[in-house]
Amino acid sequence: MRKVLHILSQLTDEDVDWMSEAGERRRYEPGDILVRQGEPIDALMFLLDGKIGVEVDGVRTAIWGSGEMLGETSLVDGEPPPVTAVAIEPTHVLLIDGGVLHAKFDAEPDLAVRLYRAIAALQSMYARSSDGNVAELDDDEIDMSLLDTVTVAGSRFDRMIKRLMTA
Repeated sequence: MRKVLHILSQLTDEDVDWMSEAGERRRYEPGDILVRQGEPIDALMFLLDGKIGVEVDGVRTAIWGSGEMLGETSLVDGEPPPVTAVAIEPTHVLLIDGGVLHAKFDAEPDLAVRLYRAIAALQSMYARSSDGNVAELDDDEIDMSLLDTVTVAGSRFDRMIKRLMTA
């Protein structure tokens, strides 16, 4: 399952609009490093398009595309990321600076609650998978009880992409 669908399903339309406006669209070329394992990151990134290779200790463990997210674990625990992410084709991301995000949390604590709850649910899903590996989760596997919220989240992500990719 794609991370963005889980996250955006817990947020409001206003939250998603704010993220689109407060974030910065960045382009990465093949070979560019988005995140380096063990180096601090103070941002939340949503992959809008393209593909990245996810590596642990220099070994590629997954390939992620549109709809994935980086930085959420570091946002929660403050630790450096456990993976390196390298663009393997031209890739666009929405990058929301951690300082901007935390200032918004201070001004609007309900957003923080919604986002952290969504991240916690996502992390719980990973922990309950066979070995905790995000690569093991099937993109096509959808809990039917969540279908309506996933559909809403998909619409929100589509709107985010259209807003950011035409700017």
